Amino acid sequence: MLTGPDKYKLTLTPSTYKVDRKFSGLAVRKIPKLYVVIAEGRVVYIGITRQTMSSRLRGGFTATGKHGYHGYAWPHKHTQASLYVWAAHEDAGSSLLDVETIEAEVVLLVRQRTGQWPSGQTEIHFHPSSQRHRKTATAVWKAIA
Repeated sequence: MLTGPDKYKLTLTPSTYKVDRKFSGLAVRKIPKLYVVIAEGRVVYIGITRQTMSSRLRGGFTATGKHGYHGYAWPHKHTQASLYVWAAHEDAGSSLLDVETIEAEVVLLVRQRTGQWPSGQTEIHFHPSSQRHRKTATAVWKAIA
């Protein structure tokens, strides 16, 4: 259901980021993606996007609150992070809804395994999940744990 992960190192300030190498592969494709941010050994954020990762991150770092979106909370608390990116299998018919469902399942696994929700998680959307979604979420957890 997902391909990846591709891994990047980020240097953070509250208003910008630098990546250790140019985004490529899954990160530059405009297909449904799941991404996980880990800082100080903990999952701080799990998100989804169809945008390239550079566009998505830029939006999260530069948001002003217009239309209710205030951007990412996690760059204000960390100076270094790892970014993991997975993309949906296009040939498997995976949709953004599938990726959003997996996102919620991964957030739940973080809560179950660590005792806390990701510290920078500001919202989550829940949808009915299948065994396939949960199995994929478990594979994501194993890749980042």
